[in-house]
Amino acid sequence: MAWRSCSALWRLTGGGGRWPHSLQQRCGFKKASKKPESRKAEEELSPAHTEPPEAAVQRRTPPPHWEQQAPPSPPRAFGRLVRPFLFTVGFTGCSFGAAAVWQYESLKSRVQGYFDEIRTDWLDKVRPQKRGDLRKEVNHWWNSLSEGQRTVTGIIAVNAAVFLCWRVPSLQRSMVKYFTSNPASKTLCSPMLLSTFSHFSFFHMAANMYVLWSFSSSAVSMLGREQFMAVYLSAGVVSSFVSYVGKMATGRFGPSLGASGAIMTILAVVCTKMPEAKLAIIFLPMFTFTAANALKAIVAMDTAGLVLGWKFFDHAAHLGGALFGMFSSWFYCGRTGRFS
Repeated sequence: MAWRSCSALWRLTGGGGRWPHSLQQRCGFKKASKKPESRKAEEELSPAHTEPPEAAVQRRTPPPHWEQQAPPSPPRAFGRLVRPFLFTVGFTGCSFGAAAVWQYESLKSRVQGYFDEIRTDWLDKVRPQKRGDLRKEVNHWWNSLSEGQRTVTGIIAVNAAVFLCWRVPSLQRSMVKYFTSNPASKTLCSPMLLSTFSHFSFFHMAANMYVLWSFSSSAVSMLGREQFMAVYLSAGVVSSFVSYVGKMATGRFGPSLGASGAIMTILAVVCTKMPEAKLAIIFLPMFTFTAANALKAIVAMDTAGLVLGWKFFDHAAHLGGALFGMFSSWFYCGRTGRFS
C-alpha cells in the first residue's frame, strides 16, 4: 500500500496511452470539451477529404489534466464503507478459522510424516543414488530454508506474477480495477486483498519482499505457519480498510497498491515481541538501532505523513498495519501464550 497517488502511476507508465474512463473519474481528471465556436471554425478550416471517426476522435482528444476531486458529503462517503467493513470482518474471521483447521490437519500430517520419513531414509540407503539429480538438488535447497522462508516463498512468487501482469498492455484495465484499492472505485471489496500482492514498480516490490524475507523466520517461529498466513492476509485487508477510512476522512482519493500494510503488521509483531533486537538498514549497515525504536520511528513518520497530507506513501495503510500487528502480538502473547 505504499504507492497511492494517481500521478505516480501516470509517471511510471510513461504517460502513454489513455486511462479507462472510470479511472479518469476516480483519479480526479476529465477531458476538456471544446467550445462549439472552435469546433465550427475547425470544420470550416478542415480539408475536404474525410477521416475515419476513430481517427478524428483521437486527433481531437486533448491530453488529460489533473484536478483535485471534490470529496463527497460525509454521510454518502462513509456509507460506502459499510460493505468494506463487513468484508474486512468476514474475511478476517474466515482466515483465522481456516488457519485453525489447517493447523489441526498439519498436526495429523506431521505424525504420518514421521513414519514416512523413516521409510524414505531406509529406501535411500538401499537404492543407489543418482549423480547430478536436479530434483535432489532442489529438494536440498528447499530443505535448507527455514520454515518462515519456505512460507513466504509462495507469497513472493504471487507478487512476482502480478508484477509481470502489469507489463501486459491488454491487462491494464483489469489490473487497475481489481489490483488497486480506491474507495471512489465501483469495485471496493476484492481489491482490498488483491492490491496487497500488486506492485507496479520493481524497486517497490523488491524492497517489500526483502523486508518480508528478512522477518519471515522470526515471525513464523512466533506465530506458526498457519497463523502467520492468517495474520498476513488479514493484515492486507485491514490496512486497506484503514486506507479507505483515511481517504474518506481527508478527501484525498487515489489508487493504492503494495504489500507494505501487511508487512508493517509482520514488522510490528516482531518488534513488539523482541524490542531489544538490533536492526540495520541494508544500505547503511554501520548504523544499528533497536526494534522498538524502529517501530516508534515508523509509526511517528506515518502519523506525521497522515496529518500533514504527504501523498507519496499511503500512511493510513501503514498505521493500520502497525496497529493490527501490535494487537496480534498482544493477542498471541497475552492470551494464548504462544510467544512464551
